[in-house]
Amino acid sequence: MPFESESPINNLLKEYGTVFQAWDDQTLARWLAQTLGQLEGKVWRLSHPLVFSYRLAAQVANDRQIWNQRLATPPAAFTTASCCGSPFLPLLTRDVRVEGLICQHCNAILVPFEEISAEVRPVLEAWAQQYEPVHAVAHWDDRQRRRVGNYDNAYENAAQQAERLLACAGRELAPKLLDFYPAVVWEDQDECLEVRPEEVPL
Repeated sequence: MPFESESPINNLLKEYGTVFQAWDDQTLARWLAQTLGQLEGKVWRLSHPLVFSYRLAAQVANDRQIWNQRLATPPAAFTTASCCGSPFLPLLTRDVRVEGLICQHCNAILVPFEEISAEVRPVLEAWAQQYEPVHAVAHWDDRQRRRVGNYDNAYENAAQQAERLLACAGRELAPKLLDFYPAVVWEDQDECLEVRPEEVPL
Protein backbone atom coordinates (compact mmCIF):
# COMPACT_ATOMS: atom_id res chain seq x y z
CA MET A 1 0.00 0.00 0.00
CA PRO A 2 2.70 2.54 -0.86
CA PHE A 3 1.49 6.10 -1.22
CA GLU A 4 3.59 7.02 -4.22
CA SER A 5 1.45 9.38 -6.28
CA GLU A 6 0.55 12.90 -5.24
CA SER A 7 -3.18 12.44 -5.79
CA PRO A 8 -5.51 14.06 -3.21
CA ILE A 9 -6.47 10.68 -1.72
CA ASN A 10 -2.85 9.58 -1.32
CA ASN A 11 -1.96 12.90 0.26
CA LEU A 12 -4.82 12.37 2.69
CA LEU A 13 -3.62 8.85 3.49
CA LYS A 14 -0.14 10.20 4.18
CA GLU A 15 -1.71 12.69 6.58
CA TYR A 16 -3.63 9.92 8.34
CA GLY A 17 -0.45 7.86 8.61
CA THR A 18 1.50 10.54 10.46
CA VAL A 19 0.09 9.35 13.78
CA PHE A 20 1.93 6.05 13.33
CA GLN A 21 5.09 7.74 12.07
CA ALA A 22 5.28 9.55 15.40
CA TRP A 23 5.37 6.29 17.35
CA ASP A 24 8.66 4.65 18.29
CA ASP A 25 9.41 1.25 16.80
CA GLN A 26 8.54 -0.69 19.95
CA THR A 27 5.14 0.96 20.35
CA LEU A 28 4.32 0.46 16.69
CA ALA A 29 5.34 -3.21 16.79
CA ARG A 30 3.23 -3.90 19.89
CA TRP A 31 0.18 -2.14 18.44
CA LEU A 32 0.43 -4.15 15.22
CA ALA A 33 0.79 -7.43 17.10
CA GLN A 34 -2.16 -6.66 19.37
CA THR A 35 -4.31 -5.61 16.42
CA LEU A 36 -3.50 -8.83 14.58
CA GLY A 37 -4.89 -10.64 17.60
CA GLN A 38 -8.18 -8.80 17.05
CA LEU A 39 -8.18 -9.64 13.33
CA GLU A 40 -7.41 -13.33 13.83
CA GLY A 41 -10.03 -15.87 12.85
CA LYS A 42 -12.28 -13.50 10.96
CA VAL A 43 -13.01 -12.16 7.50
CA TRP A 44 -12.70 -8.38 7.23
CA ARG A 45 -13.80 -5.73 4.78
CA LEU A 46 -10.95 -3.69 3.34
CA SER A 47 -12.87 -0.55 4.34
CA HIS A 48 -13.30 -1.58 7.99
CA PRO A 49 -11.81 1.15 10.23
CA LEU A 50 -9.64 -1.34 12.12
CA VAL A 51 -8.26 -2.81 8.90
CA PHE A 52 -7.79 0.67 7.43
CA SER A 53 -5.80 1.75 10.50
CA TYR A 54 -3.81 -1.47 10.45
CA ARG A 55 -2.89 -0.91 6.79
CA LEU A 56 -1.68 2.61 7.51
CA ALA A 57 0.44 1.39 10.41
CA ALA A 58 1.69 -1.59 8.40
CA GLN A 59 3.01 0.72 5.68
CA VAL A 60 5.03 2.66 8.25
CA ALA A 61 6.22 -0.59 9.81
CA ASN A 62 7.25 -1.97 6.43
CA ASP A 63 9.26 1.16 5.66
CA ARG A 64 11.06 0.79 9.00
CA GLN A 65 11.46 -3.01 8.74
CA ILE A 66 9.71 -3.36 12.10
CA TRP A 67 8.87 -7.04 11.79
CA ASN A 68 12.41 -7.97 10.82
CA GLN A 69 13.62 -6.42 14.08
CA ARG A 70 11.51 -8.91 16.11
CA LEU A 71 10.35 -6.16 18.49
CA ALA A 72 7.02 -7.88 19.14
CA THR A 73 5.65 -11.35 18.63
CA PRO A 74 2.56 -11.65 16.44
CA PRO A 75 -0.11 -14.23 17.33
CA ALA A 76 1.16 -17.74 16.64
CA ALA A 77 -1.33 -18.34 13.82
CA PHE A 78 0.29 -15.67 11.67
CA THR A 79 3.27 -17.21 9.92
CA THR A 80 5.92 -15.05 8.26
CA ALA A 81 5.28 -13.80 4.74
CA SER A 82 8.13 -14.53 2.34
CA CYS A 83 7.67 -11.22 0.48
CA CYS A 84 8.57 -8.87 3.34
CA GLY A 85 8.93 -10.82 6.58
CA SER A 86 5.67 -9.49 8.00
CA PRO A 87 2.84 -11.61 9.42
CA PHE A 88 0.79 -13.44 6.82
CA LEU A 89 -2.35 -11.36 6.17
CA PRO A 90 -3.85 -11.80 2.67
CA LEU A 91 -6.16 -9.52 0.69
CA LEU A 92 -8.65 -10.98 -1.79
CA THR A 93 -9.30 -8.69 -4.77
CA ARG A 94 -11.10 -8.94 -8.10
CA ASP A 95 -7.67 -9.46 -9.71
CA VAL A 96 -7.05 -12.72 -7.84
CA ARG A 97 -6.57 -14.74 -11.06
CA VAL A 98 -3.68 -12.50 -12.10
CA GLU A 99 -2.28 -11.25 -8.79
CA GLY A 100 -3.22 -14.02 -6.38
CA LEU A 101 -3.65 -12.86 -2.79
CA ILE A 102 -1.99 -9.56 -1.86
CA CYS A 103 0.14 -8.80 1.20
CA GLN A 104 -1.40 -6.18 3.48
CA HIS A 105 2.04 -4.99 4.54
CA CYS A 106 4.04 -4.48 1.34
CA ASN A 107 1.34 -4.79 -1.36
CA ALA A 108 3.28 -7.55 -3.13
CA ILE A 109 1.85 -10.89 -4.22
CA LEU A 110 1.59 -12.92 -1.04
CA VAL A 111 0.14 -16.10 -2.55
CA PRO A 112 0.34 -16.58 -6.33
CA PHE A 113 -2.95 -17.80 -7.75
CA GLU A 114 -1.58 -21.21 -8.67
CA GLU A 115 -0.47 -21.72 -5.05
CA ILE A 116 -3.91 -21.11 -3.56
CA SER A 117 -5.40 -24.38 -2.34
CA ALA A 118 -6.98 -26.46 -5.07
CA GLU A 119 -10.07 -26.71 -2.84
CA VAL A 120 -10.94 -23.03 -3.35
CA ARG A 121 -9.05 -22.06 -6.50
CA PRO A 122 -11.81 -23.15 -8.93
CA VAL A 123 -14.49 -21.05 -7.23
CA LEU A 124 -12.17 -18.05 -7.04
CA GLU A 125 -11.36 -18.44 -10.72
CA ALA A 126 -15.02 -18.69 -11.71
CA TRP A 127 -15.85 -15.59 -9.65
CA ALA A 128 -12.96 -13.58 -11.10
CA GLN A 129 -13.90 -14.60 -14.64
CA GLN A 130 -17.42 -13.39 -13.99
CA TYR A 131 -16.16 -10.10 -12.53
CA GLU A 132 -13.69 -9.22 -15.30
CA PRO A 133 -16.21 -8.24 -18.02
CA VAL A 134 -18.32 -6.40 -15.45
CA HIS A 135 -15.39 -4.26 -14.32
CA ALA A 136 -14.27 -3.76 -17.93
CA VAL A 137 -17.41 -1.68 -18.64
CA ALA A 138 -15.81 1.19 -16.72
CA HIS A 139 -12.90 1.14 -19.17
CA TRP A 140 -14.74 0.83 -22.47
CA ASP A 141 -13.47 3.02 -25.29
CA ASP A 142 -15.74 5.24 -27.41
CA ARG A 143 -16.39 2.51 -29.97
CA GLN A 144 -17.56 0.08 -27.30
CA ARG A 145 -19.74 2.73 -25.69
CA ARG A 146 -21.42 3.64 -28.97
CA ARG A 147 -22.12 -0.02 -29.68
CA VAL A 148 -24.39 -0.40 -26.62
CA GLY A 149 -26.32 2.75 -27.40
CA ASN A 150 -26.93 3.89 -23.82
CA TYR A 151 -23.63 3.71 -21.96
CA ASP A 152 -25.08 5.19 -18.77
CA ASN A 153 -27.45 2.24 -18.46
CA ALA A 154 -24.66 -0.25 -19.19
CA TYR A 155 -22.46 1.43 -16.56
CA GLU A 156 -25.22 1.39 -13.94
CA ASN A 157 -26.00 -2.27 -14.67
CA ALA A 158 -22.30 -3.12 -14.33
CA ALA A 159 -22.13 -1.28 -11.00
CA GLN A 160 -25.10 -3.27 -9.69
CA GLN A 161 -23.52 -6.53 -10.82
CA ALA A 162 -20.24 -5.52 -9.16
CA GLU A 163 -22.07 -4.90 -5.90
CA ARG A 164 -23.51 -8.42 -6.00
CA LEU A 165 -20.19 -10.01 -6.95
CA LEU A 166 -18.29 -8.15 -4.23
CA ALA A 167 -20.89 -9.19 -1.67
CA CYS A 168 -20.42 -12.79 -2.83
CA ALA A 169 -16.68 -12.44 -2.24
CA GLY A 170 -17.23 -11.32 1.33
CA ARG A 171 -20.08 -13.69 2.11
CA GLU A 172 -18.94 -16.89 0.38
CA LEU A 173 -15.37 -16.77 -0.96
CA ALA A 174 -13.31 -15.10 1.74
CA PRO A 175 -14.69 -17.38 4.49
CA LYS A 176 -13.47 -20.40 2.50
CA LEU A 177 -9.94 -18.98 2.70
CA LEU A 178 -10.13 -18.93 6.51
CA ASP A 179 -9.53 -22.68 6.38
CA PHE A 180 -5.99 -21.89 5.22
CA TYR A 181 -5.09 -18.44 6.59
CA PRO A 182 -5.45 -16.91 10.07
CA ALA A 183 -7.47 -13.91 8.81
CA VAL A 184 -8.61 -12.66 5.42
CA VAL A 185 -9.35 -9.17 4.11
CA TRP A 186 -11.56 -8.73 1.05
CA GLU A 187 -11.94 -5.80 -1.30
CA ASP A 188 -15.42 -4.33 -0.81
CA GLN A 189 -15.43 -1.52 -3.37
CA ASP A 190 -14.80 -0.80 -7.02
CA GLU A 191 -13.67 2.76 -7.56
CA CYS A 192 -13.83 2.49 -11.34
CA LEU A 193 -17.53 1.63 -11.20
CA GLU A 194 -18.11 4.00 -8.28
CA VAL A 195 -19.19 1.15 -6.02
CA ARG A 196 -18.65 2.18 -2.41
CA PRO A 197 -18.41 -0.17 0.60
CA GLU A 198 -21.78 0.90 1.97
CA GLU A 199 -23.38 -0.30 -1.28
CA VAL A 200 -22.05 -3.84 -0.74
CA PRO A 201 -24.22 -5.36 1.99
CA LEU A 202 -23.60 -8.90 3.19
